[in-house]
Amino acid sequence: MRILLAEDDALLGDGLRAGLRQQGFLVDWVRDGPSVERELVTDAYDAVVLDLGLPGKDGTAVLADVRKTGRRTPILILTARDAIPERVSNLDLGADDYVVKPVDLFELGARLRALVRRAHGQTEDMIELHGVTLKPGAHEVTSGGEAVQLSSREFSLLHTLMLNAGRVLTRDQLEQHLYSWGQEVESNAIEYHVHHLRKKLSPALIETVRGVGYMMPRPSKSA
Repeated sequence: MRILLAEDDALLGDGLRAGLRQQGFLVDWVRDGPSVERELVTDAYDAVVLDLGLPGKDGTAVLADVRKTGRRTPILILTARDAIPERVSNLDLGADDYVVKPVDLFELGARLRALVRRAHGQTEDMIELHGVTLKPGAHEVTSGGEAVQLSSREFSLLHTLMLNAGRVLTRDQLEQHLYSWGQEVESNAIEYHVHHLRKKLSPALIETVRGVGYMMPRPSKSA
């Protein structure tokens, strides 16, 4: 999962980024309100961690304007402002969760996974498709009941395809979910990871849609 972190405190931001990365998240970190809006022009992010006291534009104003554009990216407010009216106001503006600092990093990770699950209509921290089970929290994959070892990129790619089952994703879209800022992307990186997933799981698990991208098909109704 790729997360946009908006936090102007250098020490706290560095700690949050490191802690989320240790849990397998890709994290891009911005430090002001306008940068949040600029980055959310793309659909690269699975969720946003948004501080309210941002320079340039307050987090509440950012939240309101992002929702006015129709973007539904899950947004978790992480702030020191603990007054009930402020919580209610931001939730009513479209925040998906509201957490008061300080927060346990593992709780933050669990809350982000829950937000992404709900955004894709999932109720459990587990996805099952075509005999493959993926558990994001435990970072585990099984196929036919047998554990399968995947690299972090293979895991992220599989997770993205399973969350978007039935939807064709372009190579650019997949790259955005697998690589954060500053990470070099080889020209055939997605094809390479798809090849290894097919080899480790099933050749028929991921469909190639020529000239467009890749898709994991939904199970047929009769299945």
